[in-house]
Amino acid sequence: MPTGAPIDIDLTAKARIRNAALDLFAAEGVSAVSLRAVAARAGVAVGLVQHHFKTKDGLRSAVEQYIVDRHAAAIESVPVGDTASKVAAGRDAAVRQMFDENPAIVDYMRRALLDPGNDSHLLADLTSLAREQVSGQRSAGSASTRHTVPDQVVRTMVRQLGHLFLQPMVDAMWLQLDAPADEKPTVVVRTAAAAQE
Repeated sequence: MPTGAPIDIDLTAKARIRNAALDLFAAEGVSAVSLRAVAARAGVAVGLVQHHFKTKDGLRSAVEQYIVDRHAAAIESVPVGDTASKVAAGRDAAVRQMFDENPAIVDYMRRALLDPGNDSHLLADLTSLAREQVSGQRSAGSASTRHTVPDQVVRTMVRQLGHLFLQPMVDAMWLQLDAPADEKPTVVVRTAAAAQE
């Protein structure tokens, strides 16, 4: 399955509601979106939203779990067993492809991870996922044990998520320079000693 393919192929009412919430939360922020707006976007009654998710916090949790699941699927699409640098590069590329194919996920993550005042658990969940990824690679012998697990987790997350936050700044600078759009650089974040990971 391509990394950009939806996990919920059948698009049940619950999946449609979650996807509508993702789109609205990404565009407007969680606090600015009502359950009625989500229901309208999904084409369902607000009671169905409440039936499946109970509250807006429940809906946000489902959106964030979906993002973590998509991230995990992208990572798992590149098996361990090759050299550490090839596994890391392959997984980074798979995550980036998933982001490229899902702009609402990118927009949501920018909001959730840059706003310290929200009650999002996304960073904690992604950190746990990265820890599992690093531990799995270490167990399979495709990650160095010269670095600590926390160091490898941070390096992995910076490589996989760093461009989400730096690319908008590059885009804004490029506009200020009045330079040709087709020559705009794309941010790729690397960490020191990535080959030893």
